[in-house]
Amino acid sequence: MRTIKPVQMRSPVLTVRRVDTYHAITVVAPGVAERFRAGQFVAVAVGGDTSSMLARRAFFIHDVKPDYGGTVEFVFEVRGRGTSWLSECRSRDLLDVTGPLGRPFPLPRDPVNCVLVGDGHGASPLFPLAHTLRRRGCRVDFVLGAAGAQRVFGALAARRVGETATFATRDGSLGLRGRVTDALPQVIEDARADVVYGVGPLPVLRTVTAIAAKYGVPAQVAVEERMACGIGLCMTCVLPVVGDDGVTRMLRSCVDGPVFRGEQVRFDDVGTIPFDALGAPGWKARPDDSASTEIGQ
Repeated sequence: MRTIKPVQMRSPVLTVRRVDTYHAITVVAPGVAERFRAGQFVAVAVGGDTSSMLARRAFFIHDVKPDYGGTVEFVFEVRGRGTSWLSECRSRDLLDVTGPLGRPFPLPRDPVNCVLVGDGHGASPLFPLAHTLRRRGCRVDFVLGAAGAQRVFGALAARRVGETATFATRDGSLGLRGRVTDALPQVIEDARADVVYGVGPLPVLRTVTAIAAKYGVPAQVAVEERMACGIGLCMTCVLPVVGDDGVTRMLRSCVDGPVFRGEQVRFDDVGTIPFDALGAPGWKARPDDSASTEIGQ
């Protein structure tokens, strides 16, 4: 895959709007928009020029448009000081934005049946993916969920873009009562899925991957990990991932991901350094292992 270098821009805010319980900010960032591929994210400085909040906040890109030379929209939930500050931004404010960052979703060469699974506002990067897949002649079926109806992101858009749209809420206020993964098996069967794309918290992606594997379907998952730098320096977003050579490596979600093949992520070992990971204490190379740092995706 050809690497496209990200850009850093002082981007004027075009709009800030509420989307149910979430916020969506659109910024003018032509350098980011023209390089974007579905699954990538932006890292945004928060707090203003004199803020003590040094770490950037990472957000999946939800939409890009040619308006004003190229606009980028990202969606977020207010969870702390940084996102609270962002929610108070207004039109014409300037944001320091770096992107697009990370590895995008891999795309099928031929038209196939694709199931897209998202939990909460984590579903936002699935929509540019869906448009790209549809342009390639693929069938797209959505499975979206959240705690309640107001927290399901993109329900109307999913109905419009997808062949079908299935919803699951834990309080039963929209669609099936339960988790998004409870609805997934039936959709995989009905759509005769060839591939599953998922975005959400790691426990959700673990179950999505297991269900897809049960049906013999590959899963491509975009992980929601906290990323302090977004460019691979701080090592706060590492995950144990098995390469095509069978060797586990601690990979950075921000540069080696955020999209991984689901079956290669060792979900049970997240938060630890497995004893058999490359470079772990006591790790020993196999006689035929060159200890290559390359990872197959």
